[in-house]
Amino acid sequence: MTTSAPRRRTVLGGALGTSLLTLPGCAFAGDDSAEAGGSAPSGPADHLVVWFPGTNQTEIDLVTQEIVPAFEERTGATVDVTYLDWGDMSTKLNAAFAAGTAPDVFGHGPAAVADFVVNERLEDLGPYLERLDAADLEDLDAALPGGRVDGTQYLVPLSIQGSLVTYRAGDFREAGLDPDAPPSTWEELLEVARRLTVRDGSGATTRSGLLLMSDAIGRQQSFAALLASAGGEQVSGSSPATAEFDSPAGVTALDYFTSLFHGDPAVSADLGQNYSDSPVEQQPLVTGRASMTMSTAVRAQSMYDAHPELDLRVMPPLAFRGSDPGVLGGAGPGLMINRDSTAKDLGWEFISYLLQPETSSRYTQGIGAIPLRASSVDDPYVQDSPVMTAFVRAADAWVPNPNVPGWVQARDTLSQFLERALNEQLSPQDALAQAAPAVDEVLAKAARAGGA
Repeated sequence: MTTSAPRRRTVLGGALGTSLLTLPGCAFAGDDSAEAGGSAPSGPADHLVVWFPGTNQTEIDLVTQEIVPAFEERTGATVDVTYLDWGDMSTKLNAAFAAGTAPDVFGHGPAAVADFVVNERLEDLGPYLERLDAADLEDLDAALPGGRVDGTQYLVPLSIQGSLVTYRAGDFREAGLDPDAPPSTWEELLEVARRLTVRDGSGATTRSGLLLMSDAIGRQQSFAALLASAGGEQVSGSSPATAEFDSPAGVTALDYFTSLFHGDPAVSADLGQNYSDSPVEQQPLVTGRASMTMSTAVRAQSMYDAHPELDLRVMPPLAFRGSDPGVLGGAGPGLMINRDSTAKDLGWEFISYLLQPETSSRYTQGIGAIPLRASSVDDPYVQDSPVMTAFVRAADAWVPNPNVPGWVQARDTLSQFLERALNEQLSPQDALAQAAPAVDEVLAKAARAGGA
């Protein structure tokens, strides 16, 4: 499907509105593009071609009708913006690199960055970042690491993403709990979840005390959050990376995860269901099917706005006893510069314009995302929203997914073994022990392909 937009600004791709809810990390398949020689876009240095991922109309209108025209007026440059459906982004980039028509600047999720790097498609942004003031770099400190591979900055995120436990204050009061003093550890959270869980006469759960994401992609994200807050890591190294989740911290995390659905008593129902992508009115916190869920900032804010009567709250990041708080999050989708672009300086000028406090605030507020800058905690957008305030204050605890070649396939491989543990087909120990060599094989293959 192609959607028309103003001159020099086009939108290509599929369904509306999905990019801001889950923003999946799409892999970059570099096999075909590696055969290409130079891929420098044609055109003068005052003309910029930019591809953004996603087809959310709110974001498209904001960028193409406000931000880009302001940049053009300021610089005298012209900017061609194309929005591509997430599912088409990698395929179209591959074809463009092979044809020598790749854009000067393009966006993607952090999970794809390492595959672009091994295929030698990206410009090192470190020298450009050095042009920023030290105060700016400190203000962006929580967001930038997610765009690095082996310590080198290749992607500059446009927002922060992450998930925190959101809860119904009324359910806490009903159970004799204080909603103003939520748990600070996962162990305490489980005890609270047991008190919040409701069952019917047959013993079937009618209200989950706690729901963590357990669908195909969501269960890896939930496990990663638990692993981080147990002091563990998913992988280590980079050439190739190797699995690190088969560890005592990994067992602690997965044992906890499975106990939510199979503990004595269980506190979670609806195993495998993708609640996170459901419309607001179908969210378990809205329907009353759950008292606590892991939620993204966008989803939590949308529920808060639509149903103020529920008095929804967001907990600070949790930890297992003896560990520091950690939660999966950090850099959201961002922009990269094509290494072969003839307009690199203009490309950086465009990216740095989006990083400016006023522009960045307008962008993240417009799409309902977590602001990039730590100082945004003082913005009215954050101050007026208890939900957004909680997410911004959690910045120090964000732990991103690894930026290593082959990560998306490795993530999906791990997810298959997590599913078997969650369905009690394997013990947590056995699931992780079997997953580690399978993930190592994926990562090693990706590293070999990149070095070929």
